[in-house]
Amino acid sequence: MTNTGFDWQIDEFMVYCRSIQLREKTMASYEQTLRLFERWCKEQLNIEEVDKVTESVVRCYINDLQERGKYSFYSNDKGKEKNFPERRRDFRKPISVCTINNYIRNIRVFFNWLDIEGVLKKNPMKKIRQLKANRKAKEYINDEDFKKLIGSIDKSYFAEHRDYAMIMLMIDSGMRLGECSCLLMDDINLAKRQISLRAEITKGRKDRTVYFSAKTEMVMRRWVQYKDRYVETDYLFPVQNGTGMHIQVGNFEANFKKYLRRVGLDEDITPHCLRNNFAKRCLMNGMDIFTLSRILGHSSVTVTEQAYLDLTDDDLGKRYQHYSPVSAMK
Repeated sequence: MTNTGFDWQIDEFMVYCRSIQLREKTMASYEQTLRLFERWCKEQLNIEEVDKVTESVVRCYINDLQERGKYSFYSNDKGKEKNFPERRRDFRKPISVCTINNYIRNIRVFFNWLDIEGVLKKNPMKKIRQLKANRKAKEYINDEDFKKLIGSIDKSYFAEHRDYAMIMLMIDSGMRLGECSCLLMDDINLAKRQISLRAEITKGRKDRTVYFSAKTEMVMRRWVQYKDRYVETDYLFPVQNGTGMHIQVGNFEANFKKYLRRVGLDEDITPHCLRNNFAKRCLMNGMDIFTLSRILGHSSVTVTEQAYLDLTDDDLGKRYQHYSPVSAMK
């Protein structure tokens, strides 16, 4: 007889996730979501087995998420004791639709797996749909603010010179921060102005190539010469602490926020804004959606279309000027 205990099945699911080589970040998201849902089911409805979860139970959980707010429920007591949720400014403020939809997606993946494994008589997620969300425009930084940002960086310091080179490379190539931070010297071809992204560092686990301009080539040549004077490492963007390791995402994010503060820009702007800027600027300059999708590493053109629908009327007006039939007449 199949063990239908929540705890046991979550453990089995995590073993499956590791066997198909999901990223640790993805696995952590799954486990956090499922442990939270498991505890809620036990404490609120005395449900300890996955086959007792019904569509109604899931809907009650979604409603509870919407009503109770942030940090009001933890998967274990240790987490609550450690984080002191009552002290947070956003304690019990509404959980975002995006976050709830992530929970729904993770729970769906789990129960779909249970269904395939033959554990369930009926899949409770079959009719559950994600919440409707108002589309939030992608972060964008205009030319003036971008010049302020990079102008605030002091390239006489190793860390800031590195961060300057990373910022220029990301906004010119569309790479994700996690991809950029892990680059090896062998990944970049300065002569061809291209970078070969290895499958193990890309989100989609597929090799892809990105490109950069002559201006960024000069930035990168100067950076490599500077780096090689102080650090011996195979990484393109290392830390200067003797380990030869690459910059960590969290450390770069903290540095980025520091540069924003220096020039009085919105600290809610994130490094991912650079990738968004790349995509929007490429569209504004006439790049076709198929080429953009390949460079960004999206699984399909549809993903690209859904991700970058933020062209304003002013943007469209500026882009139109490149295609005006009358202006093109000779």
